[in-house]
Amino acid sequence: MAKKLVILSDKWGSKKGLWITSYLGYLQQYYDISYYDIQELANIHLEVNSDENVGKAFDEGGIVTAAAHLVKNVTEPSHFLAFGMGGVIAWKAALKGLPMKSLYAISSARLDKESQAPTADVKLLYGECDMCKPSQQWLAQIGAKTEIVKGFGHDLYSDEKIIIKVCQELLTKITKKQFVA
Repeated sequence: MAKKLVILSDKWGSKKGLWITSYLGYLQQYYDISYYDIQELANIHLEVNSDENVGKAFDEGGIVTAAAHLVKNVTEPSHFLAFGMGGVIAWKAALKGLPMKSLYAISSARLDKESQAPTADVKLLYGECDMCKPSQQWLAQIGAKTEIVKGFGHDLYSDEKIIIKVCQELLTKITKKQFVA
């Protein structure tokens, strides 16, 4: 039986997410995947989808709304792969009772405002030039596995090299468990 994988978009949702098809292509034969556009989870409907407007909508209740909808929609223990703002939504949902086995969060913004970590296995991935990356002090305090990739910024998750790296890590995790006696 395939493992459940819930994928959460970045703040742009399906509007600017052609890169997500690469992740789906690599992972869909090994995982039972549910994909969520986090703008839809947050009930965000804007006239102008500017960076500032989208960020403000998430800060002014969208993150909390999306986390609540995620808790309501996902009732089976699952693995999570989250991009950008999707990471903080999964994180908050886990703290509210979301049945989370693991969280792989890439370029997750606003996590440094959190003081508690989910009990699930958490891995954080950031580009070294990502302005949303939490401080080393916060990362040490929270205790999550973290990897910083040299030469990349916030949108590293849309780069094919990173897509392959992340998918290989997720697939290694699942295939290792299948072959261990």
